[in-house]
Amino acid sequence: MQVTQVTQVTQHRIIVIGAGYSGAIAAGRLARRLRREDVAITLVNAESDFVERVRMHQLAVGQELRPRPFSEMFAGTGVRLRLARVTAVDVDRRTVTVTDEQSTEELPYDTLVYALGSAWNTQGVPGTAEHAHDIAGRPGALRLRERLAGLAAGQPVVVVGGGLTGLEAATEIAEARPDLDVALAARGGLGDWLSPKGARHLRKVVDRLGITVHEHTAVTAVEADRVTTADSTIPAAVTVWTTGFAVHPIAQATALKTDTTGRIEVDGTMRSLSHQDVYAIGDAARVMGPGDKPLRMSCASGVPTAWQTADSIASRLTGTKPTTVPLRYFNQCISLGRRDGLIQYVTADDRARPAALTGRTAALYKELVCKGAAWGVANPTLGLPTRRHGVITQKPAEAVARAA
Repeated sequence: MQVTQVTQVTQHRIIVIGAGYSGAIAAGRLARRLRREDVAITLVNAESDFVERVRMHQLAVGQELRPRPFSEMFAGTGVRLRLARVTAVDVDRRTVTVTDEQSTEELPYDTLVYALGSAWNTQGVPGTAEHAHDIAGRPGALRLRERLAGLAAGQPVVVVGGGLTGLEAATEIAEARPDLDVALAARGGLGDWLSPKGARHLRKVVDRLGITVHEHTAVTAVEADRVTTADSTIPAAVTVWTTGFAVHPIAQATALKTDTTGRIEVDGTMRSLSHQDVYAIGDAARVMGPGDKPLRMSCASGVPTAWQTADSIASRLTGTKPTTVPLRYFNQCISLGRRDGLIQYVTADDRARPAALTGRTAALYKELVCKGAAWGVANPTLGLPTRRHGVITQKPAEAVARAA
């Protein structure tokens, strides 16, 4: 009697941790690149719907944002959503530990996409964690929203940080609540990285909105009713802290190769330099851009790294050589309230060009960019037809070695 040997086919387990712009795009794009019977894609996130992080300043002043449930976004794609917090990653055992309200679970993976992103950075300034508000995520924006709603006319609000987030927060608050005394504390000059045209327009808007600007001012402490600088104090019923972002600390607690800030070091395909079955994207990754400079933490950087990662993983699993696409900048889009904006055109390495778009047209441009970014999460192949490819039959390690 002839015996037929049956070979059990095991799905390649891909886990994506973090469902911001980069993580959600990577998961969706992988699902459209690979055959569903060959891969099991799990997206781990603590919240059940997508958060438009670039709109948190709008949420903070009371504007309602459109809900974007992941259940609708990934319906029919094969992506499994695991609602939980990531509490640990073991890159040697290839497991992710997640915790929800009921239990703690270890999820094994063959390929990991690390997209935990970043949170606000207090810079170690005393009192910031206790007394300041952040808009780096939805929980912080909602807390600030409640606090601002309770302020009486004339009370002072200080936004600390003169970068893109600080400018958007200060102008949004000043426009939505013209009865408040809004101030901006910037370590450097106001918009000193912008072109002369861009800087002039920014000052014009800030003056029109009645925002007091404290330039070349470093805040050294935050208290419940004030911020302290090197030579003065500034009254603050509410302090909004926007001095940059810090990456999630989990990566530094692993054996992954990271830089001094905790960002995972990757090659041009977004694969970890130390662990070939781990990819890092968005704010969590130290990605080198034009001029051999690391890309800044931003949606503009995160989205193309997600595309690159998904395509790189799909190529390696299907036995083809990954290609890399140069990453570069084109512009910086800044909303200055709902009716004004600034689009600063930049070089590939993010330095200001002379040209800038301003005013109502720039506000409409920025709104289109925000809507386009959200649309791109739900349409990770940008609406183009795709074909799902089969994973080659070697064991994962052999497949990676063949396509490397």
